[in-house]
Amino acid sequence: MTTTMTQGSPAKLMLRFAVPLLLGNLFQQFYNMVDAMIVGRALGAGALAGVGSTSSVQFLVLGFCIGVCSGFGIPMAQRFGADDLHDLRRYVYHSAVMTVATGIVVTGLTTLLTHQILHILKIPQDIYSDAYTYLFIIFAGIPFTLLYNLLSSILRSIGDSRTPFIFLIISSIINIVLDLAFILLFNMGVAGAAIATIAAQAVSGIACLILIIKKYDILRIRKEDRTLDRKHFSKLIVMGVPMGLQFSITAIGSMVMQSANNSLGSIYVSGFTAGMKIKQLAMCPFDALANAVATFVGQNYGAGKADRIRQGLKEGIIIGVLYGVLIGIVLILFGRDMSMLFVSSSETEVLDTAGLYLRRLGMFYWALGVLNVTRMTTQGLGYSGRTIFSGASEMVARIVVSVLFVPVFKYDAITFADQVAWIAGALYIAPMCLHCVKLASGNIEARKQQ
Repeated sequence: MTTTMTQGSPAKLMLRFAVPLLLGNLFQQFYNMVDAMIVGRALGAGALAGVGSTSSVQFLVLGFCIGVCSGFGIPMAQRFGADDLHDLRRYVYHSAVMTVATGIVVTGLTTLLTHQILHILKIPQDIYSDAYTYLFIIFAGIPFTLLYNLLSSILRSIGDSRTPFIFLIISSIINIVLDLAFILLFNMGVAGAAIATIAAQAVSGIACLILIIKKYDILRIRKEDRTLDRKHFSKLIVMGVPMGLQFSITAIGSMVMQSANNSLGSIYVSGFTAGMKIKQLAMCPFDALANAVATFVGQNYGAGKADRIRQGLKEGIIIGVLYGVLIGIVLILFGRDMSMLFVSSSETEVLDTAGLYLRRLGMFYWALGVLNVTRMTTQGLGYSGRTIFSGASEMVARIVVSVLFVPVFKYDAITFADQVAWIAGALYIAPMCLHCVKLASGNIEARKQQ
């Protein structure tokens, strides 16, 4: 079901759009959590550390893929808002071609370089084998990750956030069943968890593709839509690549941070891994809200409604900050207890390590409300290139903390690295976002006068 966001209350429209995204993100995190729960409890803390020790490089590679696909959706949302369906379909066709090329290149490089990547991360020898097995299989499944995220981005651009959510529910159920079967029944170890994740993503992507072909006539590519041209490729590159790089640049800082934490020993790796799972779960509403804001401003920019862009930005920030304060309190009070989803209650050192990380994160979660909303607003308006510096600010902040302070303050420094990065990113992107809104408003006025 397509939804136009160019009329009606911005807050209501964004929240209505964000709810399926949030539920989808929660289900995605849920089956990631199930992976960790089954691995941690059935295979032990060592296996959990092996899986978790690669999370930053997964974020780097998969984040690039997700960011590129999200960026491809921006010109589609703008053309949908302008009611130019022919050009919308041309962007769909060009994005499909570019996604196939991206899948071939990224999958080939990452699978060939898995060993080298793990050495860069300084993975401890006692968990190296599990880390390699899990990461290699995840990399091999990148084409399915790209397929699902591209189709989800296309659907979001036309206002449909419900369909991807439905397929994620199906996917999460399949993932849980396969986890239990591969790990508990067939004793496949961490390989079973990775294969289950990839299989679930494949089901989501293929099912989404079938539904789009059968249900969405406005997205069905006609013969006249299949002509490749530089204009559409250039626009998609300008939108997609900076968003992908922004994710990856941020992840580089996370990799340095995780490498520094890995050097502290398996207890800290396990505790940090458990804390990261809770952190990712708590971030789901931010991601859903930010995507809703990006779609909102993209459609309204295409429709030439500058006042609604400014109103949507303001209301999005308010919602994000309020949620950040509330979830921060939850993490401060209950973070250690929540970590027992992944770690046995008898492993008190690991739980204390996870709890400390989450308590300190909770004090600054409000900053993510500002950071994510302003960043995605800037991207939704078509200024993706300017958001790279936001990711660069986060990267530099994490690297500085990891290189200069972890050797002195050990794990205490790790527990403050994310917060420093969030503040650094927000200090850049918030004023830049306001500047881009002003530029977009000027472009809208110029179009009206032509």
